[in-house]
Amino acid sequence: PFICLGAPSGVCGVHTRGSALFPTGARAHAFTSPSRRPSPTMHLYNLTLQRNTAITCAVYGSFSAPKVQEIAVGCGNVVELLKPDENGHLVTLCACEIFGVVRSLAPFRLTGTTKDHLVVGSDSGKIAILEYDAARRTFKRTHLETFGKSGCRRVVPGQYLAVDPRGRALMVAAVEKQKFVYVLNRDTTAGLTISSPLEAHKSHSIVFSICGVDVGFDNPTFATLEVDYSDLDEDPNADEPPKQLVYYELDLGLNHVLRKWSTPVESTSNLLISVPGGTDGPGGVLVCSENYITFKHNTAPHINEEGVATDELKCVIPRRQDMAPDHGLLIVCYAAHKQKDMFFFLVQSEYGDIYKVTVEYAEDRAKKVEIKYFDTIPVATSLVVLRAGFLFAAAEFGNHKLYQFQGIGEEEDDSIIGYMTIGEEDTTEEEQEVLPLFKPRALRNLLLIDDVDSLCPLLDCKVMDLVREDNPQVYAFCGRGPLSTLRILRHGLSVSELAMSELPGVPNAVWTVKRKYADQFDEYIVVSFINATLVLSIGETVEEVTDSGFLGSHTTLHCGTLMDDSMLQVHPLGIRHIRRDGRINEWKATGKRNISKAASNQRQVVIAQGQEVVYFELDAGGGLIDISKQDLGQDALCLDVGPVPEGRQRSKFLVVGFPDRSVRVLSLEQDLTPLSRLVCTVEPESVMLATMKSESGEVQDNTYLFVGLNNGFFHRCTVDPMSGQISDQRTRLCGAKPAKLIKVRAQGQNAVMVLSSRSWLCYTVNSKFMITPLGTEMFEFAANFASEPCPEGLVTIQGNRVRILALERIADSVFSQTVIPLKCTPRRALKHPTHNYLIILETDHRTHTNQDKEEIRRELKANTRDEEDAEKEEEEDLPENDYGTIKAPEGTWASYIRIYDPAENITHDMIELEDNQAAISLCTCVFNNTRGEPYLIVGTVKDLKPCPKSAKGGALLTFRFTDDGTKLELVHKTVLQGIPHAMCNLQGKLLCGIDNILRMYDLGRRRLLRKCESKSLPNSIVGIQKHGDRVFVSDITESIYFVRYRRKDNALVVFADNTTPRWMTCMCPLDFNTVAGADKFGNIFVSRLPAAVRDDIDAEGKNWMWDRGQLQGAPQKADEIVRFHVGDMVTSLQKTELTPGGMEVLLYTTIMGSVGCLIPLQTRDDSDFFQLLEMHMRQENPPLCGRDHLAYRCSYFPCKDVVDGDFCELFNALPLSKQKQIAEELDRQPEDVCKRLQDMRHKIM
Repeated sequence: PFICLGAPSGVCGVHTRGSALFPTGARAHAFTSPSRRPSPTMHLYNLTLQRNTAITCAVYGSFSAPKVQEIAVGCGNVVELLKPDENGHLVTLCACEIFGVVRSLAPFRLTGTTKDHLVVGSDSGKIAILEYDAARRTFKRTHLETFGKSGCRRVVPGQYLAVDPRGRALMVAAVEKQKFVYVLNRDTTAGLTISSPLEAHKSHSIVFSICGVDVGFDNPTFATLEVDYSDLDEDPNADEPPKQLVYYELDLGLNHVLRKWSTPVESTSNLLISVPGGTDGPGGVLVCSENYITFKHNTAPHINEEGVATDELKCVIPRRQDMAPDHGLLIVCYAAHKQKDMFFFLVQSEYGDIYKVTVEYAEDRAKKVEIKYFDTIPVATSLVVLRAGFLFAAAEFGNHKLYQFQGIGEEEDDSIIGYMTIGEEDTTEEEQEVLPLFKPRALRNLLLIDDVDSLCPLLDCKVMDLVREDNPQVYAFCGRGPLSTLRILRHGLSVSELAMSELPGVPNAVWTVKRKYADQFDEYIVVSFINATLVLSIGETVEEVTDSGFLGSHTTLHCGTLMDDSMLQVHPLGIRHIRRDGRINEWKATGKRNISKAASNQRQVVIAQGQEVVYFELDAGGGLIDISKQDLGQDALCLDVGPVPEGRQRSKFLVVGFPDRSVRVLSLEQDLTPLSRLVCTVEPESVMLATMKSESGEVQDNTYLFVGLNNGFFHRCTVDPMSGQISDQRTRLCGAKPAKLIKVRAQGQNAVMVLSSRSWLCYTVNSKFMITPLGTEMFEFAANFASEPCPEGLVTIQGNRVRILALERIADSVFSQTVIPLKCTPRRALKHPTHNYLIILETDHRTHTNQDKEEIRRELKANTRDEEDAEKEEEEDLPENDYGTIKAPEGTWASYIRIYDPAENITHDMIELEDNQAAISLCTCVFNNTRGEPYLIVGTVKDLKPCPKSAKGGALLTFRFTDDGTKLELVHKTVLQGIPHAMCNLQGKLLCGIDNILRMYDLGRRRLLRKCESKSLPNSIVGIQKHGDRVFVSDITESIYFVRYRRKDNALVVFADNTTPRWMTCMCPLDFNTVAGADKFGNIFVSRLPAAVRDDIDAEGKNWMWDRGQLQGAPQKADEIVRFHVGDMVTSLQKTELTPGGMEVLLYTTIMGSVGCLIPLQTRDDSDFFQLLEMHMRQENPPLCGRDHLAYRCSYFPCKDVVDGDFCELFNALPLSKQKQIAEELDRQPEDVCKRLQDMRHKIM
């Protein structure tokens, strides 16, 4: 009999009953078979650990409420909404995965409304109009209109979006031919309506930019920058067609789009900027081209300030002093700012320089265009100016920046202004000699106040524990040029230390107390010692106070603020109630029993004296009344009273932990009657009742019971708000020490902190319950902290030190980062063979060496010497990572080899390669007969020009490690005729891929010695990996080849390959017969040799198997057992464990900064469950922007045996009714589904 399993691709896989889905063996080695006979199938679960950090487009609008300043950004396949808080820090309001590609964004607002909608152009072939739902903190789809096929195609619109400034229409355009216009309006219920598309197609035309022209309330008009290549189609030898600025007008009366006006522009024009019109300005557009910005409008001629009539107003862009005269200058992005009485534009060049552009006009005619140097920041893909005085720069590479305006460039001292030219002719040679030149200066008009971490571009990644923290670190090599960095990622939330102070003793607890219950910020920090209490006031400085009313001669068990603005202190001898008028009421413990535990909310107080529990309530007169006493029969180890629900006077529940390893929920309304019980494996250390956002996607909060145990485990259970019954128990190991629980605030919501041998934060993000460690040292106690500089922070106790910490962007990433700047772009990296060091290869094109840069700077200073600027010449050069570097001619390279120690954060050695060598590969090798001494081999190429590709040969540089592995010494250089793209150490020799030749070398005295080679590879070798004596070689266009070295014949033999050609970027061996690979189109696959041919391959005597070929390739073909489309180019693959003793995963990183993993599904039940869940999610919750989920994951090849965990996790955001519907189909409860999704993440982190 056979069983059919529904695969994610929709194609059923057939398996015999009783056969294992996975190799048997240890759980932590799910990818590897204990024997060399692999299982024919593999089922994986895809999970994103860090979403894309690159921003491709950004727009500004009021999406959540009127007059709220927010930024919507597109990050590859994610739409995010950002907002600056009161302190100027960017906060993520929501992040929606669209399971497609965000190509363009545009905000629009209907006339008379106060909120903006967001238009998304994607690869779905549909235009999506989204509205932000502030209650659910997510985008919801308002309209979805289909206009073409899916995918990023030349003739399918979506690449460009333009909106009429008055909110009446929008245009969506393709790169070629097609353009659609939609009319936007409102119905009788004030709902948004959208018309059928109106065509504005132009065959044989390529579009470069579009924008909406501000014409007031005349017919909506759109401007495009396009080229008509119809003549070239008929005659390839025809002249280059001119680039044109075209106006398309939407006639609202006739409901028709017509081509109204066109005019030729510069052939280098690349960007259009709409100028305010109607009553706000002259209208028209600014055309950005090489070296110029030109104002054009169909109302020409214009009268400039000299009284000359002209069809355009053209202005020269100022340029840097060190720019080559023959190198053009382009504008890459812009931001517009408009007020009632003025407007201006900020445009940025490809060097990062920002210019302020203003247009002077009289009535409705422009007179002058002025360009003034403003400031210099890293190159951005989008600029956004907020009305609150902020500038957001979505960086092309590196961190995104948020600046605050210190000025708007009105001061003309030392400012550089571009001059106007008349007519369409370029500047003459005399005019070129007086082009406005400037030297970049430190920021004058902008002030950096916040930055958002970005890993883009993420070029390589290694997972190792080089600093011996018992948890592996992710070493990500990111950036380009001077913005290059090594980022050490640790699993944990980013935490910054704001203050630290030492105390006279070792405290045992800490709290923060507000002076009034409704206050936003805390007033006091209460620190408890073993026999005393210290009270510190929070202000500009933290200092001790003695007039707070707190008793300082006893240790404090609990303190807080009540609803009537009185303060409470519980100590072993009683309760101290500090009224808001300064009066103090004391309640003393009865008998000889001291108070051992206490808890309170804003109206209720509960204390424990041995086995007796006493319950107090706050009465109308502001006093604490003894309501009831109850003997529980055993000592209370811990207790907590629930928060008061909204609309009620008191909480219904008290939770108590007992020595009999149980936790009970008691009723405060029925004389502490037990309602439910939770049995634990060990004694509870701490208990807590908290209300948090539910995982059901509903707006209301749920009540949860948190239990910390003595063995470091932590439980979270759901408490029924009416009956108090406990359900949905979830468990997590947090450390080796007893788990303490602390109530805190994070992202404006309730959260819980668990303190064990490591500190963890429990919070809810996008309807997902997260348990994430903090990226800081362990501390013994903590409390919530809120002040004006830090609205959401922590005050912690660590030994005799008090530290104030701030949590940073807990919704963005579960990794904390340590950033180490690098000199150039990191191309390759590997671990030192004998020490916990990193060897990093850094190479950049069009970059001068350090010596050449110094010579150029001296020449510039000598040529621009001026008496008035003598002081400025003495200033130090600005940092290259902010202001860029001097561009070198094409074919100029700078390369460095760095030995870096992560534990000490120092660079032991850094070698600069000479003779214009570009280092492109490296490998450590222990050659035979060298007594185990390791060598470093670096592959270089001389005078490389990327396009068209040419070089003067390559070389292999052999280095020896000296000074205990901290220095490098060149042994010799081996000259090659090709380019060494990849290398690997194999059986005491060096295996090197030189173009399409696979060659083996041994160590010689003066050079490396050839031993054997194979010319069976078709194009160019880009990767070599090994597993035992099995070699895996990746070709740049033909996927992976399986190679074996036959020692007795001294031959390299290609015996197997893949049937599917792929443009390879990286690969990773999983076992002796299995290898995972990725291509540049975002596809991950796993190839495995069939078991039927494996024995024949290993047999030495069957040489005929090696010689015959199939399909013009190798004699054997590997099977692709896994295929999955990630959606972004994968740059690294690694089989690793993310926690000690955890499950092995296949970790991948992408060029846009995302980090994900493929987790093996080890049981048939897991595979069936997640496949069915994914199938139901496709039916009940299709992607936001209309892209079919299955089609997206099968963009290039049919998806096979991979479940999309990111899509399954959207189950948490569904309404409760849909969750129940899907859960019923799975024969489970919604809580069971949520728990299973959460357990998949907990298995690996």
